[in-house]
Amino acid sequence: MNSPRTKLYRDKANAKLMGVCAGIADYTGVATGWVRLGALLSIWITGGASIPLYFLAGIFIDKKPPHLYVDTAEQKYWQGVRQSPKRTAREIRARMKDIDRRLAEVETYYVTSNPRLSAEIERLR
Repeated sequence: MNSPRTKLYRDKANAKLMGVCAGIADYTGVATGWVRLGALLSIWITGGASIPLYFLAGIFIDKKPPHLYVDTAEQKYWQGVRQSPKRTAREIRARMKDIDRRLAEVETYYVTSNPRLSAEIERLR
């Protein structure tokens, strides 16, 4: 997965401090509030040791490009790819099978109801 859409970025557009929590939320598809709550809990659990890690992440993680996603549907798709690539591939395969089945039904309808078209197709074979 070398796509820039599968990389973790800081999300400065939805940031409160440096955009690390908003970036993690965007990457995982979890609500930003839950990620921020988890960050606050990690500060309390680690006794403050996670604070320098947060700032290091804010320094080293790249800022999210402004036009990374076209719309929210694309954003949800890439979050699904990051969470479970196999499941996403399975869903795409299922959609393509459904489209192929529907196209076969359309082709069968037109070929059986149009004898001239059927004869033309047979002549081309």
